[in-house]
Amino acid sequence: MTSMPASDRIGSYVKRAEQALTMAKNAALKPAGVTTAQYSALLHLSENPGISAAALARLCGVTPPTMNTVLGNLQERGFIERTPHAWHKNVLETRLTERGEAVMRDADARAIRVERAVDDAFSAAERETLRELLSRCADAYDATRTQDAAGK
Repeated sequence: MTSMPASDRIGSYVKRAEQALTMAKNAALKPAGVTTAQYSALLHLSENPGISAAALARLCGVTPPTMNTVLGNLQERGFIERTPHAWHKNVLETRLTERGEAVMRDADARAIRVERAVDDAFSAAERETLRELLSRCADAYDATRTQDAAGK
């Protein structure tokens, strides 16, 4: 037995919420023909045309190799195009194609329905509090990781 039961660990609740979100979005996005990871990439590409794969990976919270796999799949399906950067020939700029924009609009409408359903479960004040608390959780986890990396 451990000295801290699972029911006392905030991380258990954060993970449960993350898993529920992923399952809900996967179900909502399936008719649009994209995965949650692909949708995340399309969403960030729609807001950041020309972004590099490395920068996109950071925005989506995945590793660069994972992002390259996601982008490869999106490119095969004609949803994105990748062209060499004008000055940095080793960097590929990534943009949505017209087809990708259409898929993004459909997927986004579906994802927004999931987000709105969760929003509706909370008052405006509760949503703001939840955002603040989750941000503090992320900051605290980041600080712990930094301390562990420093050997503290």
